[in-house]
Amino acid sequence: MSSSRRRRSSYTSSSSSSPSLHSPSPPTSRLRPQSPPSRITKTSPSSTTPLSTNILLFLIAFRLVNAFTVRTFFQPDEFFQSLEPAWQIAFGENQGAWITWEWRHQLRSSIHPLLFAAVYSAADVVAQLLRLSPASRADLLVAAPKTAQAVIAALGDFYTWKLARYVYGARSYEAWATLALTVVSPWQWFCSTRTLSNCLETTITILALYLWPWSWSFVTTGHKETTGAASRERGQRCQEVSDSLQRLRQCLSLAAVACVLRPTNVLIWMSLATVAWFRTSWDRRRILVREVLLCGCAVLGLSSVLDRLFYGSWTFPPLKFLYFNIAQSLAVFYGRNDWHYYISQGFPLLLTTALPFALVGLYRALAQARTSGLGQLQSFVQAQLALICAVMPFVLSLISHKEVRFIYPLLPSLHILSAPPLVDYFLPAVLRSSRSYMPRRLILIFLLLVNIGIALYTTIYHASGPSNVLSYLRQQHELHTPPAQTPSKLSPSVKDPSQRGITTGFLMPCHSTPWRSHLVYPTIHAWALTCEPPVDQTTAQKATYMDEADQFYANPAQFLRDHMAGGLRHIPRKPSYLSAQTQPQPPNTNTNHPTHEWPDYLIFFAQLEPTLQSLLRASSYAECWRSFNTAWHDDWRRKGDIVVWCLDPAEQQAWRSATRQRDLENRDRQFDRIIESFRKEASGKRDGKFSPFRRWISSSFSSSVAPSSSFSLSWPSSWHWPWSQRKRTSWLGVQIPQWTRTQSSWTPWGRDWFRGWDWRQTKKKTKKLLERDLWS
Repeated sequence: MSSSRRRRSSYTSSSSSSPSLHSPSPPTSRLRPQSPPSRITKTSPSSTTPLSTNILLFLIAFRLVNAFTVRTFFQPDEFFQSLEPAWQIAFGENQGAWITWEWRHQLRSSIHPLLFAAVYSAADVVAQLLRLSPASRADLLVAAPKTAQAVIAALGDFYTWKLARYVYGARSYEAWATLALTVVSPWQWFCSTRTLSNCLETTITILALYLWPWSWSFVTTGHKETTGAASRERGQRCQEVSDSLQRLRQCLSLAAVACVLRPTNVLIWMSLATVAWFRTSWDRRRILVREVLLCGCAVLGLSSVLDRLFYGSWTFPPLKFLYFNIAQSLAVFYGRNDWHYYISQGFPLLLTTALPFALVGLYRALAQARTSGLGQLQSFVQAQLALICAVMPFVLSLISHKEVRFIYPLLPSLHILSAPPLVDYFLPAVLRSSRSYMPRRLILIFLLLVNIGIALYTTIYHASGPSNVLSYLRQQHELHTPPAQTPSKLSPSVKDPSQRGITTGFLMPCHSTPWRSHLVYPTIHAWALTCEPPVDQTTAQKATYMDEADQFYANPAQFLRDHMAGGLRHIPRKPSYLSAQTQPQPPNTNTNHPTHEWPDYLIFFAQLEPTLQSLLRASSYAECWRSFNTAWHDDWRRKGDIVVWCLDPAEQQAWRSATRQRDLENRDRQFDRIIESFRKEASGKRDGKFSPFRRWISSSFSSSVAPSSSFSLSWPSSWHWPWSQRKRTSWLGVQIPQWTRTQSSWTPWGRDWFRGWDWRQTKKKTKKLLERDLWS
């Protein structure tokens, strides 16, 4: 550890004693040669260069590809805590958005949905200007939030790299290693482009950390000595103080927004503010308290106004969030976890292959802070990053309900701390050609392949059914709905949900699929099982409470009899778009016990298929579509494919025909592969040798052909069966034994072959030959 500290470059004493809020210039790389002193210039952390611009453009392009590659389902909050309220804000309350209980009880800030509401409005304006078709407009509305979140994720990656450059030096290998870690991180690829509030919180947090005055926790002396400098330097220092004060205000404003989005984010800033308070001067303490009050009150005031416009009444969501989740313990309703969850599962899921380097980096950072004292600002910044990476999981472990995304804002800091151990281990193997480093090169390649495999599996393969089934429903709606009812712009007639369209029902655990953000069309009337928590109930009532989804899976038959219109006896014979009856009104998904209409399309997981086949065997429902979902799942209710049953006999017949055609094509391809393998074997392509049949055919037909006196066909004059070769041969890897025989007894075209054939004599001869070989 001490040798590692000796290798690191240190800050100059003049910059460490600077009175400005601006931090010292970043150190030069500990691995690259330092420039001459005359060429070293002090650069502001906020300065931009062509390199920075190119890196930002690359990250935006990279995350755009990332966003449109993600086709899997992760958490319901990705849609129900952002896109659904945003859809209602942008298009109106009668557009079919699903507003969950958190929004009705005012637990969430409206800042996050307002962001995506603006994105939806802009996308809809573009669709109107370009006069897009209904299908193209729907695709645009589905893609618009992904595009916006990709830009947000790219900004998070960019400022992670910028903070690493500030900590380790602009030309350091550690900064590039940090960028590489965030680019190849499976968790970043899987989660960063999703519309979760945690993803926006992560980007805001790393940007605020980049703007944080780290030097305040490092410089404790020399303030009076520096303020008495020459008058010609005071103007420059005053300008630096002014610029740094502006950066501090930006930092605190962003931190306040992050805390409004997720109140647990306050743990990060309380930790940093506490360190700064005990290690800085009284003048800076006064500045810190003043700016915290000003920036915090400004952000809270703006948030309150936005929430007043959104909810229609004055409210303070962060306080209600803490009340419902801590005082009433409603978070426990969604699951309990062990106290060591963040250690045993949280950090491994976030870091995957970078976990060993992160652990080493955390240990080094904390050990250096304890031993180096005021020696290096770099070490002290690392120590503070390590502090927040330890404090936040520790406090959140005291809460029963835990999720890995709750500590997601720590991932950029963990990548920064992982960079030095990563560079120490792999850089010699990359820069040097010595064969002694070959194991490290192989390990590096293996880790990269593992990261790529995990990223592709989790974003393309695992839990891919929910988005696929909603795309299918949109296509069916476009197929069965007259064009006049789905214009490319939101006319008043389209906003009327009583118009005719397809109906769908989801017999799944609650929030198993996206909703209106992917259904898009307001005339798609859909219902799903709900899971409202036991709000304002006693402890005894909470112990026996069962939501609608639990009631269904506890007794599917009883649930369908009690909660479906007509029960199991009165099921429609044909879909609503083919009948003359009026379109049923969509159910109220905000109630705990709604009565659902039998839909045109019934969607469920394959594990429920045997149950529904037994209950609905006399109905007109039959399979009309199926999509692969996942090979495994920890929730038994979500195992298997996603299956769609419908009432339309034409769709059922089309699906059966398509399924038979696929089966025939699969069998044909399998048969073609078998024939191809035989053809290669017969042509002697395997192992570069001729096969027995090739040699047999070549030797047989190379000689003359003479007619036989016993047959009307022409046969070769010298015919040899493939097993008549003297040398042992093999067929498909199996050794064929050699038999001793005469040419006359095995020549079918011999003169007296047919008349003189005696099976008994042949059997006796064969027996004698076998006995002779056995006793010889």
